[in-house]
Amino acid sequence: MMYMKRLENKVALVTGGGRGMGANITKRLAAEGAAVVLTYSKSAEQSEKIAAQINAAGGKALALKADSAFPEEVTSAVNKTIAEFGHIDILVNNAGIYIGKAFEAHALEDYELIMAVNVRAVYAAALAAVHHMPEAGRIITIGSNMADFAGGAQSTLYVMSKSALSGLTKGLARDLGPRGITVNLVQPGPIDTDMNPANTELADLLRSRMALKDYGTGDDVAGLVAFLASEEGKYITGTALTIDGGYNA
Repeated sequence: MMYMKRLENKVALVTGGGRGMGANITKRLAAEGAAVVLTYSKSAEQSEKIAAQINAAGGKALALKADSAFPEEVTSAVNKTIAEFGHIDILVNNAGIYIGKAFEAHALEDYELIMAVNVRAVYAAALAAVHHMPEAGRIITIGSNMADFAGGAQSTLYVMSKSALSGLTKGLARDLGPRGITVNLVQPGPIDTDMNPANTELADLLRSRMALKDYGTGDDVAGLVAFLASEEGKYITGTALTIDGGYNA
């Protein structure tokens, strides 16, 4: 598929950009002309393959190992992006984890881990990136529709972490608005990925609660991210955009 080159001469960093929705986002931003740096914690082979495919097609891509559980690795990924491409226009905070179990089975370590990856890493990446982000920069974070509707048990920590992103987005939008930098939160619902496949009994239950009655795709989310990253998204900031097929309606 051919895409408009809305992001030519832009540099994007996508955390967790080597798998799932992150891979779709990486490929879409590259297809629209951006030079892309994608981070991974475990999926090295897959991430390097994506970068190689983008470079072979005439784009620019670099895969970096960076575990979002450690803020110094997140900051290092931002700094390496600057060193490689000179600046950063688009930050996509995509990396995230899910811990699902009965609340009484949790330990404090579960809290520390999920908040480190799902919230602190977003803060750390933004803090490092804004020093090098020009006017009309974009910060886009991938949250979850569960921030607004938990939907079931065994999701307390995840819902809490994704809800925190709303406050971070609103505050950061106010702080960076005078510089023309937009900050937005994308909240996907049931999206067909290896972590949430569309061919399970759980998927059938989720479909029964949806307005559109089918799962979305990683490309659906990537399209929304690309729109927000482009000039067309310049007047949208400080808000959450839910993309869930009407699950939360």
